[in-house]
Amino acid sequence: MSTLTLQLPQSKAPQSLADKEVFVIANGDLRDSANQNCWPIQEKFEAKLANVLETQFGYRMRRAHPVKAESGHGFISNQREGSDIIAGIDPTAPIIVLMTAWQYSHHVAPSLVHHQGPVLLLANFDGTWPGLVGALCMAGTLNSLGKPHSRLWSENFDDAFFYTGLQTWLECGELKHDTSYLQEITKAHPVMQSAAGQQGKQVGEHILKNKEIMGLFDMFCMGMMNGVFPQESLTNIGMPIEALSQSALLHEMSLVPQSVKEECLQWYIDKGMTFNFGEDAATELTREQVLEQCAMLIAMVKFTDRFGLTSVGVQYQQGLKDCCPASDFAEGAIGSSERFPVSNDNGEIIQAGKPIPCINEVDMGTAIPQTMLYRLLDSFNLPSETTLHDIRWGSEFEGTFYWDFEISGSVPFEHIKGGIAGAIGHRQPAMYFPLGGSSIGGQCKAGRFVWARAHYEGTEVHMHIGTGTAFELPQEEFQRRLESTTKEWPLMNCVLDGVGRDDLMAGHQSNHISVAYVPEQHIDDVVKAFVAQSLTQNMRVHVAGGINLD
Repeated sequence: MSTLTLQLPQSKAPQSLADKEVFVIANGDLRDSANQNCWPIQEKFEAKLANVLETQFGYRMRRAHPVKAESGHGFISNQREGSDIIAGIDPTAPIIVLMTAWQYSHHVAPSLVHHQGPVLLLANFDGTWPGLVGALCMAGTLNSLGKPHSRLWSENFDDAFFYTGLQTWLECGELKHDTSYLQEITKAHPVMQSAAGQQGKQVGEHILKNKEIMGLFDMFCMGMMNGVFPQESLTNIGMPIEALSQSALLHEMSLVPQSVKEECLQWYIDKGMTFNFGEDAATELTREQVLEQCAMLIAMVKFTDRFGLTSVGVQYQQGLKDCCPASDFAEGAIGSSERFPVSNDNGEIIQAGKPIPCINEVDMGTAIPQTMLYRLLDSFNLPSETTLHDIRWGSEFEGTFYWDFEISGSVPFEHIKGGIAGAIGHRQPAMYFPLGGSSIGGQCKAGRFVWARAHYEGTEVHMHIGTGTAFELPQEEFQRRLESTTKEWPLMNCVLDGVGRDDLMAGHQSNHISVAYVPEQHIDDVVKAFVAQSLTQNMRVHVAGGINLD
């Protein structure tokens, strides 16, 4: 009888911690160009944290992995690296994941799930290379995986909120925040019997019966594990995925005649959009880049018709960024009601006069509310353009805290002040987009809106629903915020009703938030209908900020 001998790679003995020590890891981007640009800020805040731990609490900070001099940064930049680093840490040790920039959650989340010690997600609250965005993504990811963790955020690591929160975590191993701004609503609520609720119920029942198919060109963008929902969850709510390949998108783009691409670009120029064209493709926006984006727009529209899709999205990162210009212009344009006309094989204009909801970064947690709101608003005969934004940053102006919501140039033109004529096309930043492409830059218009986010726990889909107001801040203040974030991208300055800065940071389960503008006189009915629609589609619903559904 033979004996099976296992050949497994040798692993190092875990690093142990002395009393009053804490491990710190720096999770980062997959792209070294981004990691190198963001490293100085990370290095600065690591020094701040080490100083606070030692001088305020008598703790020693130990970095769990070395700075990679040959790479020019100290970030974890892939999943294998992250897995090996966490496997080498004492499984009971406290870990702080310090985030000052965008990070790919899947680099470390699968290993953090098995870590037995307390985990703190710590972010600097800043718009430059926003750790707060990365931290919200990681928090949503760990929550979806059922991993307990704590959150903390601070502008400079020197305020009372930060000191108190850090002390609590060091002493107790956990830090809990007040999330009472969220109130769960069930099917027993009277809103289901209201006139608006009945309309929402009808829309939900229509979706369960007929299905809203969401077409995604590849999945799992930017390390967002929280954006990849179980198939059972999507089936239960009547919103299955049509899994498409980006290689098919490239092929369809190659079939678009040059004359049609030229016609498309000229259509937007004639409508008044300003493109900041240059000649150096490596650093400037070129006409050729936008022509390829027009080919992508046309190809995407054709796919929606071919597969009977309600909404569509492109993964873009990784892979496609090395093959063609950025997807954002095409995504914003397809999500607009006023859109270059694209015909099907029968010569009919596809979805004429209506938006095709676009799912930036193929995030299913935004695909769900965007697609649902499109169908609901259309049933009310209201403007039905939707978008997602990063929860990018926020600060006070004249005594009021305004959020800065921002996404990489993919908002529908109807969300921009002045529409197409108010949009400016900048070259996408080279550190993220090596082949360039135009953004849809500009100031988002003033107005009331509904916001939402779906997340999953197990196979249950949860929907957070709230309201807010977007403001057109004075040009000087708007420019300050734009320069403090990513100036090429569209910026929405807003206040969320009944939800403060720390509320959202404590309870939101994603770096993304979906928005749809709704006229003031209709917003109460739309919210009631959306709640009823979500409940009808078998979701657990949480309304934010004390929304009155009576």
